[in-house]
Amino acid sequence: MKVKLLLLLAILFIAASPIFAQATGTAPAAATNWKPAAAAIGMAIASGLCGLAQGKAVAGSAEAMARNPGASAGIRFALILGLVLMTKKLIEVGSKE
Repeated sequence: MKVKLLLLLAILFIAASPIFAQATGTAPAAATNWKPAAAAIGMAIASGLCGLAQGKAVAGSAEAMARNPGASAGIRFALILGLVLMTKKLIEVGSKE
């Protein structure tokens, strides 16, 4: 029943979308520049997810070093490389306009 209702609502929204279309040759009522707000929201999401990923990487490497102390050097290298690449990607996202 819920699936049918959801499908019906989706079809109604798709069918009703021309109602919200702007007439040709008219200016929008209130032109707002949403680019800075969207960039801030995107950066916040990227920062949060990057922090979660870095925490998971550190936890995984600490567990791996505890299980196999002989491989600590290789695990540490992979951890640092991964953290550097994650931070680099975060900086790239933040530097785009």
